[in-house]
Parts: sequence; C-alpha cells; structure tokens
Amino acid sequence: MINAVLVFNNNGQPRLSKFYTQIDTQTKQSLIQQIYDLVAQRPPSACNFLPLPPLLSRGASSGAEGPSDAPTQVTYRTYATLSFIMISTSTESPLALIDLIQVFVEALDRIFENVCELDLIFGHETMHAVLSEMIVGGVVVETNIDKIVSGVRSQEGSLGKKKAIQAASSSVGRGGFPGIGAWR
Repeated sequence: MINAVLVFNNNGQPRLSKFYTQIDTQTKQSLIQQIYDLVAQRPPSACNFLPLPPLLSRGASSGAEGPSDAPTQVTYRTYATLSFIMISTSTESPLALIDLIQVFVEALDRIFENVCELDLIFGHETMHAVLSEMIVGGVVVETNIDKIVSGVRSQEGSLGKKKAIQAASSSVGRGGFPGIGAWR
C-alpha cells in the first residue's frame, strides 16, 4: 500500500503532499521535513530506496491500521529540480514504485507539454487529478499513460483553465525537465 506521495523542489518546498493514511498534522509536518532531509542528503549515485526512519515509522503507524499497513520504505526519483517520493509498506515493490513515479512524471509531461515546476505550482489541481487517476486510497489502479491522460483531460472540461495555466507559467519562464523526452 502507498501511504503518501510527496514532491519537493531543491529548496525543500513541498509541491505535493498526498497522504492515504490518517496521520496527525504535527506528524505529517515532521515526516515531510525528515523525508526531504533524507532525500536531499543522498548523492545522485546512491540507490533510490530508503528504509523509513524508525521514529517516523512508529509515529506514522499510530493510526488504526494493523502492522502490515505501517509505512516502512521510501522510494524516490529526482528530475531536474524536483524529487518525487513515495512512502509505502514493505509489500510494495520498490522497482514498481520507481516505474510508477516515471509514469506519473510522463503523464504530467504530456498534460502540461514539457512540464516544469511552475506548471505544478499553478496547475496543482491537474497534478492531483493525475495522481487520482493512478492511485485511489493508496492502491495503484492505473499505470497506462494514455488512459491517465485521457481521464484527466475529460475531467478538465474546458481548455480555458489549461490555457490560463500555460499563460501564467510562460509569463514567468519555463525550464522543463531535461531529458524526459529521451525516456519515452
């Protein structure tokens, strides 16, 4: 089970924090800060899998779930200035989560057409819609990029919202994620 999906920029500012388990606000804030600190300290050559720190796994599992639902691992991947992080139970395959992060980023790239951090700031509802097409209640329900993108586009309803997001982000400047196109 996926317990949380987080996206941070290089300065530690959360761009997305979606929790699928009940955690009190103070524990969430501590978790977000400590996970960012762990990931930010990792060299680029290190593996993208980490055990959840014992303090956090005790605090995060204090809800009604049984021990099998307790978060135990952190899987992450960094693209340009953003780190995409999934906190999950030991029953989830870290390699499958790396692939899921890749699908998430590629779906965002298709929807925003060369996605950048500003797209995620101004288009946070769209980013949440992409995640909702992929994960429901901590369970992965879709990994087909075409189905994810068409599901999100059908929710958008009008192109006016997308054009407003694009205009806002292009007026500030767009960096994009270098190399995303090469992974397709």
